[in-house]
Amino acid sequence: MSQLLSPESRIRTTGETPLPGALPEALRAELIAFRRDLHMHPELGHQEFRTTASLRARLEKAGLRPRVLPGGTGLVCDIHPGGGPADDGVRPMLALRADIDALPIPDTKTVPYRSTVPDRAHACGHDVHTTAVLGAGLVLADLARRGVLPHPVRLLFQPAEEVLPGGATDAIEAGVLEGVGRIVAVHCDPKVEAGRIGLRAGPITSACDRLEVSLDGPGGHTARPHLTTDLVTAAAKIVTEVPAVLSRRVDTRAGLALTWGRLEVGHAPNVIPQHAELSGTVRCLDIQAWRAAPDLVHAAIDEVATLHRAKFEINYIRGVPPVVNERTTAELLRDAMVARRGAGSVEDTEQSLGGEDFSWYLEHVPGAMARLGVRPPGDRTPRDLHQGDFDVDESAIAAGVELFTAAALLDAVRE
Repeated sequence: MSQLLSPESRIRTTGETPLPGALPEALRAELIAFRRDLHMHPELGHQEFRTTASLRARLEKAGLRPRVLPGGTGLVCDIHPGGGPADDGVRPMLALRADIDALPIPDTKTVPYRSTVPDRAHACGHDVHTTAVLGAGLVLADLARRGVLPHPVRLLFQPAEEVLPGGATDAIEAGVLEGVGRIVAVHCDPKVEAGRIGLRAGPITSACDRLEVSLDGPGGHTARPHLTTDLVTAAAKIVTEVPAVLSRRVDTRAGLALTWGRLEVGHAPNVIPQHAELSGTVRCLDIQAWRAAPDLVHAAIDEVATLHRAKFEINYIRGVPPVVNERTTAELLRDAMVARRGAGSVEDTEQSLGGEDFSWYLEHVPGAMARLGVRPPGDRTPRDLHQGDFDVDESAIAAGVELFTAAALLDAVRE
């Protein structure tokens, strides 16, 4: 296999660790083609069989030995100094994590690589995350064969990030963190320009849970609401009053927010219904408040529903805690990007209310997530994730590869 490093590029060094320069054009083109193929064939959580097979084939072509996770989707692949199949077992690995699943929404873009699967799209950038980790793995494997990889690295391609409570929990149970000392990841951000990353130490995403509530009563005629349980009013009061109650029972700095997304009740204007359903999300910026949230939400709904004589059932579906970037790892990512692209390539970012199951890994090992810029330079058009027209400036792939590669090499220097 040919070298993956441009022979004409300068080699930056930190201590004794070489940092490869710009990616060769052939590798850039291959990675863009790989990303476009993933984009054309999106697969939902726990259904990523084609994606897994594509990754496995490319890693095996590079001489690596990927292992498919239980369930048949997702995989892990270790890269050891010297390019051998096993390490001495002493040095902890740095894990580079990517999520590989897509979303159940239609792709509305008019591009040659538009999704070929109806009502399925990579509208959150997981195809970019996956390609960046793959590209970093190819570069690091090349360094290992040349005897200049000083530190073992694990590539982790995780399924089902979009499925609560996230495929990370199954991956952890399968042992993907065994031997891992630190873990890093990126998430596409259309507000950040391609070629840059957004970063912060501490919380960078929100906790996110799902809430489903069923209300029941005897029903009756709207002429005689005093003789029955007015479920329409009960549901309306829960929608408006429960968030207000929570705001007075949790420190406002915790950012606990219950937001309803669905309310179904009644079918006729003169009939008080017997059943109502509500569902929404509970988001929280603080991990301690997140842990207390189920009991607080249940108590608030109990009070309001009981006041209106409505029977209720609550299904509180635990999602993910907030991603809390460990400071040392966040500094590693910052230094890696600066070493590759200069001080202007890193910007501070705010904590978002989006959820990410990368947080589950951080319950076990230190780590950090960076926001990978995907906005075309100079483009000020407002864009967001989880939209059918979501797309990226594909130069972001090379930036992600360089970030991961430099982080793997700099992490060895800091041991």
